[in-house]
Amino acid sequence: MKSSIRDKAEGTFHEVKGKVKEMAGKITDDPKLEAKGKAENIAGKVQEKVGQVKKVLGE
Repeated sequence: MKSSIRDKAEGTFHEVKGKVKEMAGKITDDPKLEAKGKAENIAGKVQEKVGQVKKVLGE
C-alpha cells in the first residue's frame, strides 16, 4: 500500500477513535478522556493531511 493511502486511512481511523473517546469523556464526565479524544482527533486530521500532501508529491 502506498504511504499516502496508508497515512490517509490511519488518519481517518484516529479521527474516528478520537471522536469516540471525546464523546465517552463527555458522557462519563471525564475531562482527561475527553482531552485525549480531542488530541487524537486532531492528530488524525494532521496525519490525513500528510497523506494528501504525499499524494500530491507522488510518494
